[in-house]
Amino acid sequence: MSNTDAADAADARDPDATESITIYSDYVCPFCYLGRQSLARYQETREEPLEIDWHPFDLRAGKRGPDGEIDDSADDGKDEAYYEQARENVRRLQEEYDAEMAQELRTDVDSLPAQIVSVHVRETAPDSWLAFDEAVFAALWEDGRDIGDREVLVDVAESVDGLDPAIVDEALGDDDLRDRVTDLFTAARERGVTGVPTFAYDGHAARGAVPPEQLERLVEG
Repeated sequence: MSNTDAADAADARDPDATESITIYSDYVCPFCYLGRQSLARYQETREEPLEIDWHPFDLRAGKRGPDGEIDDSADDGKDEAYYEQARENVRRLQEEYDAEMAQELRTDVDSLPAQIVSVHVRETAPDSWLAFDEAVFAALWEDGRDIGDREVLVDVAESVDGLDPAIVDEALGDDDLRDRVTDLFTAARERGVTGVPTFAYDGHAARGAVPPEQLERLVEG
């Protein structure tokens, strides 16, 4: 992500609003989950809250079939050595951030339904979005549930105070919303985002589940 693109994202914020950090992420990315653990640790050191300006990213585009199924046989250029290294990195960061996880990787789960619902929650019930977002991450990475499943998303929505679980069917039945979410995926790549998590603030960016100290440097210089 270029400094210009990161600055564009930062400049879009209301200068009178609570300070925020831009995050590009995909729920099926374990490093996005771990990056949020790092962000939570950094948040604990701040006197003022740092809101999350979330942008969805799609890691399953090359493996998603026409009916939404995930084709593990599709060649994405990643071999077993890549996945084993990823598992080792997840285990290392899991220990470093003391994060509860049911598994290191989940290559069989499609996050598109969860991201569609999440965008809808953010637009129609913004006060409930962060709790919903965190509950989606927890459902997958702490409980090992399939967040591509409608019933799981209904359960997640029911767990969030003040959120009507009917919002799940509203979102998943909205073809225009699905198209807009796809456009958000495209917009992220056009801005130069090639991997997640990507954190952006005031014209600068950091990629990966970076430690709290690096997030502090990103935000506070």
